[in-house]
Amino acid sequence: MRPSLLDGSIPCARQTLIVSIPRRQFVRLAASAAAVSVSSRFTWADTYPTRPVRMIVPFAPGGPTDIVARLLTQKLGDHLRRQFYVENVAGAGGNLGMRAAARAAPDGYTLVLVSSSYMVNPSLYPKVPYDQAKDFVPVTLPAYAPNVLVASPSLPVKTVKELAEFVRANPGKLSFASAGMGTTPYLSAELFKLSLGADLVHVPFNGSAPAIQSTLGGHTQFAFVVLAPAVPHVKEGTLRGLAILSAQHSSALPQVPTIAEAGFPGQEADTLLGVLVPAGTPTEIVELLHREIVRTVALPEVKEQLDAIGFVPVANTPDEFAAVIKLESERWAKVIRAANLKAEP
Repeated sequence: MRPSLLDGSIPCARQTLIVSIPRRQFVRLAASAAAVSVSSRFTWADTYPTRPVRMIVPFAPGGPTDIVARLLTQKLGDHLRRQFYVENVAGAGGNLGMRAAARAAPDGYTLVLVSSSYMVNPSLYPKVPYDQAKDFVPVTLPAYAPNVLVASPSLPVKTVKELAEFVRANPGKLSFASAGMGTTPYLSAELFKLSLGADLVHVPFNGSAPAIQSTLGGHTQFAFVVLAPAVPHVKEGTLRGLAILSAQHSSALPQVPTIAEAGFPGQEADTLLGVLVPAGTPTEIVELLHREIVRTVALPEVKEQLDAIGFVPVANTPDEFAAVIKLESERWAKVIRAANLKAEP
C-alpha cells in the first residue's frame, strides 16, 4: 500500500519537514498547485485531439458496426479537425478487438465501437480478455438496430412458419449463418432452434457481412444477421426477408413482418452499438466525445443515413449507457444459461 500521512506510515523526518512549513505558505503552495492542475486539464481538453484518433471495430469490414463507425469517424473528424479512423480487429466473436482496446493507453486516442457481444461474451465464453467494470468507460450508445432472419430465394419458403416446417422435414440437412458466437443474431438463432427442437448446422462468421455473403453464395440456406447490411439485398430480391427480430417494424423494410407477427413471439432481439474508451481516459475527454457524438447523431443527414440502413438513433448519456450494459448483460446471461450455450475460447 502506498504510504499515507493519514496512517502515519511515512517516516517521521518527512512528516516533520511538511509540518515545519508555515501554514500561510503551505496554503499558498497548495493553491498554486491546484491552479496548475486545473490549467493543465483545461489545456489538455481544449487542445484535444492533436493527432489521429482510432476507433477499433471488433468485427470485419462491411458489417453494421463498421458502417456506423465510419459514419461517426467521418463526422468527428470534421468537427474536431483531426483524422478519426476505423481499425477493424475481427475474431473470437469480438474478443480480439476488445483485447486490443483494453490494452490501449487511456489518453483519448483509442475508442472502441462495440455491439451487443460486449454484453453477451462474458456469459458465453469461459474467459474474456476484458472486465466491463474495470477496463472501459461508457461514452454513449449512438444507435441500435433490430436483427433480421433472411433466406436464400432458392429455399422454397416465404414465411417463418414455412421455414420451420421445412426444417422439421429435413433434419440435419440445412445450415444457417450467423454474425458470430457473441452476437444477438446468434442468440436469436439459438432461441429459434430451441422453439423448434430442430437439428440445424450452425456456421458462425466474424460479422453479418460475411454471413450474408455465405447465404448469397448458397453455402448456407438462411441467416440471422443485423438488419443494416441485409437491407439492400432484401430490397434487390437477392435475399428474402422472413422476419424482423424486433418488437416493431423497420422503416427500412416495412413489408417484412416482426417475428411475433410471423408466429414466434418472445424471440425479439436488437443489436446495440456503443462507444467506449479505456478506463482512465480523462473525464474531460469523455465529456467532449459524448457531446460530439450526440451532436453528430442529431444531424438530419446522419439520422437519414442511419434510418436508411435500419438503425434507430439514441445517443444517450454515459450513465444511461452504463445502465443499458448492466440490463442487457443480465438478460442475455439468463438466455445463455437456459440454452446451455458455450463458446470455444
